[in-house]
Amino acid sequence: MATVDLTAETFMTTIESNDIVLVDWWAAWCGPCRMFAPVFEKASEEHSDVVFGKVDTEAEQALAAQAQISSIPTLMIFRQGVLLFSQPGALPAAALEDIISQAKALDMEKVREEIAEQQNEINSYREMYYE
Repeated sequence: MATVDLTAETFMTTIESNDIVLVDWWAAWCGPCRMFAPVFEKASEEHSDVVFGKVDTEAEQALAAQAQISSIPTLMIFRQGVLLFSQPGALPAAALEDIISQAKALDMEKVREEIAEQQNEINSYREMYYE
């Protein structure tokens, strides 16, 4: 599968309607972005079960600001709508392959349970200190 361009209009729909989505935040003037692009493209061809999206931070400045992108390239990985990974910097092919494999192997039921536990802890602290 080739990469797809994501915009403010398509970003959330893409994240929510696909099992695994990798997002490359980039800009044309960014040297490391240009170096990472072929690695990202090759991985997209090897993993047809994963959506590989690209967000041009120059064209989608509001979306980049909303996602708190402060350095590019930044790679994000979503699985079932949950942000699992967010890291600036160009990754070598082997490292990208490794994190894709890890995302595929995750037990998302367990991840959701952990998220719920953390949210319960946060709510408990709020009740204790703010009410």
